[in-house]
Amino acid sequence: MLRIRTVRPLGELFVALGLTDGTSRVVNLEPLMNGPIFEPLKADPARFRSVRVDPRLGTIGWPGGADLDPDVLLGVAPPAPAP
Repeated sequence: MLRIRTVRPLGELFVALGLTDGTSRVVNLEPLMNGPIFEPLKADPARFRSVRVDPRLGTIGWPGGADLDPDVLLGVAPPAPAP
């Protein structure tokens, strides 16, 4: 199962991801960040840059509880609709 090992914010809602298979990808998170929990991250670059890897889940998240499913990040599953 492919998961996220490292994350580096690149600005404009892009991140560089290091994966557990040793590869890396640049991902535009803007189309994946749906719903009110993501609005503060989209509006404040400093908040967006606080992204971290959750090693237990193998995905990325932010303080306050926003996170993205690793399968969605890697294009394996579609994003959930906004509530």
